Amino acid sequence: MATLLSVNVGIPKDVPWQGRTVHTGAWKSPVHGPRMVRRLNIDGDGQGDLAGHGGEMRAVLVYQVQSYQYWQKQLGRDDLAFGIFGENFTVDGLPDDEVCIGDRYRIGEAEFEVSQPRVTCYRVGMRLGEPTMASLLVAHRRPGFYLRVITEGHVQAGNEITLTRKGPEQLSVADIDALLYLPNRDPEKLRKALNIPALSPGWQQSFRELVAAQQPTQEPGWPGERASAQQPREEPGWPGFKTMRVARIVPETPTVSSIYLDTTDGTRLPQPRPGQYLSIRLDVGAAAPAVRSYSLSSAPAAGTYRISVKHEPHGRVSHYLHTSLHPGDLVDVASPRGAFVLKESTDPVLLISAGIGATPVLAMLHQLAATQDPRPVWWIHTAHDRAHHPFADEAHTLLTQLPHAHEHIYYTAEAPDPGQLHITQGRPTATSLAAMGIPANADAYLCGPPAFMDDLSGYLRDHGLSPGHIHTEAFSALPAINPGVTPTAVIRPHQPPGPAGTGPLITFARSGITTPWSPTHATLLDLAEACDIPTRWSCRTGVCHTCITHLVAGDITYTTQPLEPPESGTILICCSEPTTEVVLDL
Repeated sequence: MATLLSVNVGIPKDVPWQGRTVHTGAWKSPVHGPRMVRRLNIDGDGQGDLAGHGGEMRAVLVYQVQSYQYWQKQLGRDDLAFGIFGENFTVDGLPDDEVCIGDRYRIGEAEFEVSQPRVTCYRVGMRLGEPTMASLLVAHRRPGFYLRVITEGHVQAGNEITLTRKGPEQLSVADIDALLYLPNRDPEKLRKALNIPALSPGWQQSFRELVAAQQPTQEPGWPGERASAQQPREEPGWPGFKTMRVARIVPETPTVSSIYLDTTDGTRLPQPRPGQYLSIRLDVGAAAPAVRSYSLSSAPAAGTYRISVKHEPHGRVSHYLHTSLHPGDLVDVASPRGAFVLKESTDPVLLISAGIGATPVLAMLHQLAATQDPRPVWWIHTAHDRAHHPFADEAHTLLTQLPHAHEHIYYTAEAPDPGQLHITQGRPTATSLAAMGIPANADAYLCGPPAFMDDLSGYLRDHGLSPGHIHTEAFSALPAINPGVTPTAVIRPHQPPGPAGTGPLITFARSGITTPWSPTHATLLDLAEACDIPTRWSCRTGVCHTCITHLVAGDITYTTQPLEPPESGTILICCSEPTTEVVLDL
C-alpha cells in the first residue's frame, strides 16, 4: 500500500539567481496536520509561473521517497529534505514506471487523477544547486507527476493512498515523459497517448504535433489537392556561407532595391520554400563582417535568388547595399532557411504585409500563381503611398492569374485615384477585415513592423482565426521566453561586459552583435544573455528544446549532450559552445 509521507507547501517568493530575480514557488517545506486540497491548489501553496506550473491540470506535484534514495546515491547527497524537488506530496510507492496517466487515487478525503509528468524546467536544478537536474530527471526516467483534483478534501502525512480506477491505454508516467523528451518514439504509443482523456491539453497538443510530423506525405488525388501537391519540396542547402555573384540590381521604389544573386560557377541553386530568407555576410568596413537576413522575394522556381532591401536612414548594411554594391560584386550568402513558409493545405490563404514586409508573402504569391492554386487568396498590403509601394504592379499581375483572388491595398498618406476600388486611404481595421469575407479557417501570413503584426493578429483572432492559423515573420530578435524571471527594463543588445574574449567570433545575426568567444561564458546562451540579447529557454539542460536556434554558419560542441538532438541546421544554445566562428539566427 502506498503512503503519503509528507505534505509540502510554499508561497512564491523572489530568489536571486545569476544576477537576476526569479519569482518561484519551488521552495516547499513539510507541514503538519491536515491540509485542505482544492481544485487549483493546496491551502498555503502557490506557483510563481502559472504558464508552466499549477492550474487545474497541475494542482499537486508528486515525488517518491524511492527517487530521493536514488538521487542521494547518484549525487552523493545527504541533505535532500522532503519538498526539495518542488513536490507537494512526498510518497512511499507510486513509481513513475508503474503509475499511469489517468489513474485515480484516494488520499484522505480527496480523490486525484494523474494528468501528466513533471514539467522539466531549470528551477528544480536551481533549488537543488544541481544545474543539470532537469535533464537528469528525464534521462533517469524519474520525473515525478502531477495530479488533478477530482474531489476536494483534507489530506495529511500518514494517509494511505488507494487506487480507485486505472487509466486507459496503460501508459506510465515514465512512458509519457519519454515520448515527449527522448528520441526513437514508438508511433503506436504516441497514438495511444492521444486516447487518454486525462492527459493535460498541453501534452496532448505536443503529441498531436509529433504524430503529424510522423505522417508520410499523402499522394495527390483528392479534390483540391493539386496545388499542395505542386508545392516545392525543401532541398538541401550548403553549410555555412558560399560566395555568390550580384547579377543585377533593380530599383523598386525610391527607397527599395532588389538584388539578384547567382552562383559564380553556373551551378543550379537549391529551390527555397516560399517565405524563406537568406543571411548575407558583408565587409562594411567595421571590425568584423556584418550579417543581415533578408527575405527572398522571387518565385521559388525562378532559378536565381532575389532579395529586396529598404534603405534605412541609419542602417549601416542597407546603406552599403544601396550605395556601394554593384553588379558583378561577390557576397557571402548562407542557404535559404526559415520556418515562415507557405503550408501545404487546402484552406484559404491570407497574405498581409506592410512596407518592405511584402517580400516573403510576395514569394508565396508567386508560388500560388505558378500553380494556379484554386484556393481563395486575400492579398492585403499597407504602404505610405503609390510611389513607395514596392511590387505594386508585380503583385497585381500575379493576383490576376489566380481564380479566386481578392486584392486590398491601403495607402496611409494618399487617396487612391478614382476607379481604383481595391485601394483605400488609411489602414486595415477590425471592421474592414470583417467586411472582406475572410473565412475563419484561413491560413494567415503576416510580415511588417511588430506593432502592425500585433494589431492585425489581434483583429484576426477576434474574427475567429485560431492562433495556430496565424503565422508571423520578424527579423528583429524574437520575444524572450525566460519563465519565472522577473521582467526588467529592455536594454539594447551590446558587447558583453569585461575583457574581450580571444576565441572565435560569435555573430548574433538578428541582433547585429559580433563578439569574440570567451570561456568565461559557460554556453552560447550565457554569452547571449551577457549581451542582453532576448533569449528563449526553460530547462537550460538540453531537454525542452525551447532554446533551439538556427545555426547559420560554424560548428559547436555540446557541454551537456542533449537527450534528443535537434534538427539538422539547428542547435540548443543552452548547452553548447563554439568550436569555430559561429553565426546564429538570434
